Amino acid sequence: MVDPSLPMPTVVFVDEHLVVIDKPSGMPSVPARTPLDPPDAAAMLAERFGTLEAVHRLDRDTSGLLVLARTPAVRRIMGIAFESGRVEKRYLAVVHGRLPADTGTICMPLAKDPLRPPRHRVDPIQGRRATTRWQSLSSLTGQAGGGGDMSLVALEPVTGRSHQLRVHLAWLGCPIVGDRLYGPDATARGALALVARSMRFPHPVSESMLGFEAAIPVAWDTWMLAMNHGLP
Repeated sequence: MVDPSLPMPTVVFVDEHLVVIDKPSGMPSVPARTPLDPPDAAAMLAERFGTLEAVHRLDRDTSGLLVLARTPAVRRIMGIAFESGRVEKRYLAVVHGRLPADTGTICMPLAKDPLRPPRHRVDPIQGRRATTRWQSLSSLTGQAGGGGDMSLVALEPVTGRSHQLRVHLAWLGCPIVGDRLYGPDATARGALALVARSMRFPHPVSESMLGFEAAIPVAWDTWMLAMNHGLP
């Protein structure tokens, strides 16, 4: 029985092959490592849909679109689609500071940080290839943002490494607001300002293109109004 006090993911699509959800921040996308951790997205939906398996991962603190397979065969097909680049993903983040240009690409290899787990780090020697495209959408200057500049940025992860967007933005000098691992918000209580906003991919059986969009977290309302920016 799922604890009724826990937030439930929002189902945005379901058929006999897939369940696509809008995952809330704080919910693991795969089974957690200890009994003290909250249940993962598949466990939260098991009573409604039966056995599910995430075909990719979102960090626990990241909200947004997560694809769950209803059969092992669909899990394999979707895994190949993600690995081969057939899945288009777009994230939004609110970051500290201002981006150095309107658009750019970060190509910096990433590896686990053995001295500070679960952190990852830019590691040109032992790291795995990691590429992120970014686009600056809007900025908020000074005190209106709580004491410093902030920016709204769209992100396209070309690769899918653990913590990739968080590490790349921190390396760029613009860590994500609320990031207790890579930013100045070590004691922050608010959620990580990162959402898996939109996704497009071919259906694993019919091959027809599917497209989905996640909600912007309510906590972002103040930033979006201050930046005078609509929902991108």
